[in-house]
Amino acid sequence: MRGPRPPEPERAAEVRRRFGEEARSERPDLATLCLLVGAAADGELDEGGIDAAQIELDRLAGLVAFRPDGPRAWAEALADVLGDRCGFRGSGADYERLESSLLHAVLRRRRGLPILLSVVWIEVARRAGAPVYGVALPGHFVVGFGPPDEQVLADPFDGGRVLTGGDAEMLVAGATGAPLDPSMLTPADPLDVVLRVLNNIRAWAATRPERSDVALWAVELSLLVPSHPARLRYEHAQLLVQRGEFLRGAAELDAYADIVSAVDDAAAEHVRGQARAARAMLN
Repeated sequence: MRGPRPPEPERAAEVRRRFGEEARSERPDLATLCLLVGAAADGELDEGGIDAAQIELDRLAGLVAFRPDGPRAWAEALADVLGDRCGFRGSGADYERLESSLLHAVLRRRRGLPILLSVVWIEVARRAGAPVYGVALPGHFVVGFGPPDEQVLADPFDGGRVLTGGDAEMLVAGATGAPLDPSMLTPADPLDVVLRVLNNIRAWAATRPERSDVALWAVELSLLVPSHPARLRYEHAQLLVQRGEFLRGAAELDAYADIVSAVDDAAAEHVRGQARAARAMLN
């Protein structure tokens, strides 16, 4: 199954423009950024569809009928509404679907990757007035409620199950083999969340060479996020060459070489050699 079809070029350019504008704003909106990622993937997601997804988040927040007292009560209330009553959760099969990384599709299917389910939890809880934030554990994104000294973690992929300290340690050990470090429990910045969503999409596309179109728009959106990793320029250039856009790819390779030359002349010259090879493919 191929999955969603990307938008026409004019619409794709408008989505990139809006994504970059939102990413550079003073207070980037997580839901808006994730929905624009969805619009870059799915040509059927128009402005009406984006508005409908925001309205659905509002509706779900309205199902939290009271303001719980304390972080654990908030976590349990969200698990009751989103996990038990609405059926949001994940399974191993969700890792095989691009839709599992697209917020509008996750809202429709009520299935997704841990990070997208966490975005649903965060956005619904925030609208309901909860002290909520994302927690980027290695290999498994979860949500946190309350200040550090009262923090309660919940796992939306498991229907919002409240985690004990031992549960979090097991998640980290399973992903990295290393112990849980307190720094892993700090609130995730919205732009870091979106970059991680885009990283997941790039990883999905990397195992499907026929979907280099997905890899390309995902890396192009990533490049619009301030403080993105410089190596994304190199990945972008390689994708352009792979897709036959040799001149654009060569120009990107040269631009990346200029960045690298500040720290490693030999690596920069190697990249410039790749740029020359890309241009030679036109002959």
